[in-house]
Amino acid sequence: MPEEFPDPEGPDNLEEPPSFFPYDGEPDRVPGSMGELIEVQIEGIYQGDAPNGAVTRFVMVTDGERRLPIMIGGFEAHAINTSLEGVRPDRPMTHDLLRNILDRLDVAVDRVVIDDLWNEIYYAKIYLKSDEEMEIDCRPSDAIAMAVRFNAPIFVADGILEASRDLE
Repeated sequence: MPEEFPDPEGPDNLEEPPSFFPYDGEPDRVPGSMGELIEVQIEGIYQGDAPNGAVTRFVMVTDGERRLPIMIGGFEAHAINTSLEGVRPDRPMTHDLLRNILDRLDVAVDRVVIDDLWNEIYYAKIYLKSDEEMEIDCRPSDAIAMAVRFNAPIFVADGILEASRDLE
């Protein structure tokens, strides 16, 4: 892989956060400070047409009063929907494989949390439980796909739910 870099030793800026790091340059921003966590349920997976002719998919979660649509890809929509419907594919899909691995290691998904919104992108964490609790950063779609496989609760920060109310 060193051939990917002009310098055979690799890039010289490894101390800097990657370009996708959402908090770069904003020292006052506290990640995950969007309020109390509220348990939500999956309302459904929906599909719509964008003005440019593209198909958009999203998972809708709700706390009973507020609704939060989260844009997801086609594969993620399929992964969530098959699990919600109780469909078992002939061979394990990626999230099923992860479930099988975690089961073998005696690790469970305790809960998933969507706790941050930055530049119109939601951020999530999966909390794994074994001898100790582990927090894993992930995309909300993957967190939700794992939550449905483990029957784990899904939480969203109150500030995110309120922000979605402003969009309606």
